[in-house]
Amino acid sequence: MHDDIAGLLAEAGRLALRWFRADPAALGTLDKGGPGGYDPVTEADKAVETLLRAGLAERFPADRVLGEEQGLTGDPAARRCWVIDPIDGTKAFVSGVPAWGILVGLLDGDRPVAGWMHQPYLGETFAAVDGAGTFTGPAGRSPLRTRATTALGDAVMYTTHPSMFATDDERAAFERISGAVRLQRFGGDCYSYCLLALGQLDLVVENQLHSYDIVPLIPIIEAAGGVVTDRQGRTPVEGGFVIAAATPQLHAEALAVLG
Repeated sequence: MHDDIAGLLAEAGRLALRWFRADPAALGTLDKGGPGGYDPVTEADKAVETLLRAGLAERFPADRVLGEEQGLTGDPAARRCWVIDPIDGTKAFVSGVPAWGILVGLLDGDRPVAGWMHQPYLGETFAAVDGAGTFTGPAGRSPLRTRATTALGDAVMYTTHPSMFATDDERAAFERISGAVRLQRFGGDCYSYCLLALGQLDLVVENQLHSYDIVPLIPIIEAAGGVVTDRQGRTPVEGGFVIAAATPQLHAEALAVLG
């Protein structure tokens, strides 16, 4: 399975790079966010999802497919469902920042069992299949392993943007945990979760995620030894408020502070 998906992602990556850091006018950017919320969709988003859907349908015709741009297709009775975010981090993409990725995940019922994040500009792929996590980059392939950080006071935390926390309760919770960590940085989108699995940071706390934003990343984090849940401690297959941590101890402390 891994080789099949890796080949498909490589093809999708080459397609995405036709638009990355190209003439902005060629992006064909639309805004689906409405008043007060910019949510861009580019020609790259649409083309990559179309390619991935076709490739998955050819390889796994009995499975369903859920994508950000084209919704859910396939047999409603199918147990397995592929989850696609063609360009996770479109705002970074349209800004020329390489903190975006192509996400593909696999659900078996409600359980995320495999995931991939491909960053073609950097030539990197993060993957988890059958509980084994790997990082493939310019220097070759190596296992994924989170850091051993157990205390919030020692943790490096990433969040794509503080505007993810909209209500008074959410903002207060985010301020509590931001004040408890050693270092807080913004940006990253899917790349932050992969850096957590690579052992480069310790904690990612975000909100307002969709299933396609997080399902492909759950197996990657867990295979590396990390923990990822919602605010109630459940596997966040529907997205929402997400806490990803390098160790169970750090995750428990984060949940306690978030309340």
